[in-house]
Amino acid sequence: MILITDSGSTKCDWIVIDNTGKQICDRIRTKGLNPAILSKKKLHKIIRKSDELMQFKEQVTHLFFYGAGCGTAKPKMMLANILEELFPKAIIEVQEDTMAAVRATLNTNDEAAVVCIMGTGSNCSYFDGKRLHQRVVSLGYTLMDEASGNYYGKELIKDYYFNHMPDEIRVAFEHKYNLEADFIKYNLYKQPNPNAYLASFAEFIFLNKDSEYIRELIKKGLRVFTKNMIFQFKKELETVPVHFAGSIAYFAENEIRAVADEMGFKVGNFERRPIEGLVTYHIKNL
Repeated sequence: MILITDSGSTKCDWIVIDNTGKQICDRIRTKGLNPAILSKKKLHKIIRKSDELMQFKEQVTHLFFYGAGCGTAKPKMMLANILEELFPKAIIEVQEDTMAAVRATLNTNDEAAVVCIMGTGSNCSYFDGKRLHQRVVSLGYTLMDEASGNYYGKELIKDYYFNHMPDEIRVAFEHKYNLEADFIKYNLYKQPNPNAYLASFAEFIFLNKDSEYIRELIKKGLRVFTKNMIFQFKKELETVPVHFAGSIAYFAENEIRAVADEMGFKVGNFERRPIEGLVTYHIKNL
């Protein structure tokens, strides 16, 4: 039995398939499992709390985990140790979320492409057909993550407080969210997963894309992301497309295509939920 997992900071999807590729049950969802943010105790608790998952703990033979926060050795090892403890008969493979985006968006296993993730956080890598290359080490949501959910959440909140929002958007924003300063600061500085809290505001931009202010806000983040991340691979962009994975990328496809035309790179595939592409990939490679 094979367990395939795709985790962001907000949510984590788990799919169980048998050795023929048949899906055993409906997709299982838990809270996000970002080992760069959450403690070992918290990660362990989230997984063990899912009775749906734990019913398979003795049957899983292979577990492929792709997740945010798994790009550096220490958090990756911590999560691998937890998974080995909870699924004792499984061979465990932990990869960063960018590899999930690669495997979910490529047309063939050995295709070369620049691959971007835009969900709660953001990242960008080049896959040469065999290996993944990253030229920027992510410093996380506080300093990086342009064009991600938490980036747009921060921009919306700042524009609201600096009075940069058009009046009609400001009123709609006030009606949808609690924007009291103490409430925002409590969630940012006293609660776990502030990046996921910020990303919860991103829904607003896709509910209000008829606003010129919102469309320009989306493009602003995409331009910065392109300059800082995609253009790290300028030479490769001469011959390969740029694929995108994640909910932010999926809903911003029109704006991504517009910025791509403006800044001169070729857009490839879009995958809203990498888990679906990962299941296809692993079934092909059983």
